[in-house]
Amino acid sequence: MRQVPNVHDAEPIPEAARAAIEELLQSGDLFRYTAPQDAPVSLLEEEFASLLGAKYALAVSSCSAALFLSLKALGLPRDARVLIPGFTFAAVPSAVAHADCKPVLCEVGENYRIDMGDFAAKLKGVQAVIISHMRGHTSDMDAIMELCDARGIPVVEDAAHSLGTTWGGRNIGTIGKVGCFSFQSYKMVNSGEGGILITDDADLIARAVIMSGAYEHNWKKHKGPKGQNSPELELAFARWQNQVPLYNLRLSNLSAAVIRPQLPKLAQRVLDGRRNHDYVAERLNASSFIDVPAPLPPEVRAPDSIQFNLVGLSDEETRTFAAAAEARGVKVQVFGMSTDNARAFWNWQFIEDLPELPQTRAMLMRACDVRLPVRLTREELDVITEILLEAMEETTARAAA
Repeated sequence: MRQVPNVHDAEPIPEAARAAIEELLQSGDLFRYTAPQDAPVSLLEEEFASLLGAKYALAVSSCSAALFLSLKALGLPRDARVLIPGFTFAAVPSAVAHADCKPVLCEVGENYRIDMGDFAAKLKGVQAVIISHMRGHTSDMDAIMELCDARGIPVVEDAAHSLGTTWGGRNIGTIGKVGCFSFQSYKMVNSGEGGILITDDADLIARAVIMSGAYEHNWKKHKGPKGQNSPELELAFARWQNQVPLYNLRLSNLSAAVIRPQLPKLAQRVLDGRRNHDYVAERLNASSFIDVPAPLPPEVRAPDSIQFNLVGLSDEETRTFAAAAEARGVKVQVFGMSTDNARAFWNWQFIEDLPELPQTRAMLMRACDVRLPVRLTREELDVITEILLEAMEETTARAAA
């Protein structure tokens, strides 16, 4: 009997993190601002910014918090219109709502990327854009930045799923004005919860730092590139001290101690994840009923899951396929058919005048999602692939009968 791999566990925590955690527990020094210098959170920010090639980083409680702070730090007025893709996680429109702004949704195509025609058509009256690289799929960032730069519209990259992905040789998260990342358990770097934002804009990072909860003069413990004092940053901090509210969205030293030892492992995890994804994608694409969309030419992905579309199947057949795979031990999430799925835009009922996006809806009704943790072996990948192909064979044979 074949052994179905467990794809639901997160990436294991390195031994080096365990030692750092024990040291922190012994000291009780878990708050980022207690240490006079070199707190684990501060070191994480310095290391992460250097890794991605950004000037500044701010570690916070989640990627949602990073998105929210990015919008607030942009100084958008109340009810500002923020354009987002119709295929993203509910946290994105939620962050827009929390920032007292209004989400504007645009269509997404069968390849999970933004429909550039609809995007361009909806830019009028928009004051900011959030680009969600959903499940690590990168939209046409060259076209997006050209359109937004021409109109002076700032772009925030929701790179929660894209740590390690590049576009034309540039790290995702460094193309827009701000990049936001997640350290939630099912991401490339796992701390259970946590997030970080990066930017080269001193004024924006100063506002974000203070609003994140750097009360009184704790902003002095935030440094510039390579942990050095930055006159530009100090002037920005002085300008915004006591001028913006505090939301207290800080990351703890404990989380930073878990994250830091994983950063040197990121490059290998990215290679492993891409190799796993591409191997499974090639096998699945041999079926005429399954389509794994190819990346856009400038995109080099860092996947830890696989998404594919079901071709020519009815609603009933789609449900049959998912049930047949689950009965064999592989959970397939069909985005549009999972009850209350947070990635299906019609479930974002908190949005006033929620629009209909027929193209995005049609895609979500056939788009499937399966986890492929980077730790999986070739034999384990074969088991998952064979189950998916068997489930498809059972579904189509039943339909033919």
